[in-house]
Amino acid sequence: MTNNIHGGFMKGQIVKISSDLHFVSFENQIYPCKCRGVFRKEHILPVVGDYVLFHKDQKIIEEILPRKNVFQRPKVSNIDQAFLITSLKLPDFSYNLLDKFISLMEIHHVEPIICITKSDLVDSDTLKMIQEGLSYYEKLGYKVLYNTELDSIKELCKNKTSVFTGQTGAGKSTLLNRLNPEWNLEVGDVSLALGRGKHTTRVVELFEFCGGKVMDTPGFSSLDLGEYSKEEIRDSFKEFSMYPCLYKDCMHTKEAECVVKREVLENHILESRYLNYLSFIGEDSNEN
Repeated sequence: MTNNIHGGFMKGQIVKISSDLHFVSFENQIYPCKCRGVFRKEHILPVVGDYVLFHKDQKIIEEILPRKNVFQRPKVSNIDQAFLITSLKLPDFSYNLLDKFISLMEIHHVEPIICITKSDLVDSDTLKMIQEGLSYYEKLGYKVLYNTELDSIKELCKNKTSVFTGQTGAGKSTLLNRLNPEWNLEVGDVSLALGRGKHTTRVVELFEFCGGKVMDTPGFSSLDLGEYSKEEIRDSFKEFSMYPCLYKDCMHTKEAECVVKREVLENHILESRYLNYLSFIGEDSNEN
């Protein structure tokens, strides 16, 4: 008995979902499976990335195994790291959106990797200014690289399950096609009127790559953190823990003698990060 066989069931991973068919990868083969009826009754929703026990011959998924993490937009699970594809132009660079993505990944214990695209579309002064801002993220320990650094991206993908995500039109599918032209993923144009991309990736799919796995996901231009608590959002800003407050449960908003607020004033914490934090938890920065 191998580690992939459990009581007569096979252990595979869902790599694609289309309608009610769940494509399960097992020993280099793909099996189109359906779920047991009880899944629908109990409102159990399999997602791409799920490890499952399934009947190889009957092509029925019997059980979803415990997840490392799970996301709803896009619907994926068991992710190790996320390449946050971040455009400098068309669509324009946004610290607010970048910080939202980073917070989402931190909450789910996924390593965020910032990947910059379209740097050739901005002038040298703008590029320098953005690079200076991104150096702060590097000091926090986040990896920052450019979509031209294909060898570095491939190296990071080794033995990891990675999701490529970011703002619509930022260049996710283009980058994945450059990493492996055989994928031939559909690439869309950017709407000049709206300044953002058109959705091209319609389904989530998991690919074997460089000894690891990567996902292409539908892009989206907005991200709602409303389902998470203020404490979860606070704790997703890793620099706050570097400056312990006098108050154990300090929210770094209106508390007197808050160390984090002091560090913002002294430029040790990036002001845009702090202001984004306040907006994420629904606080008005003018009141602080």
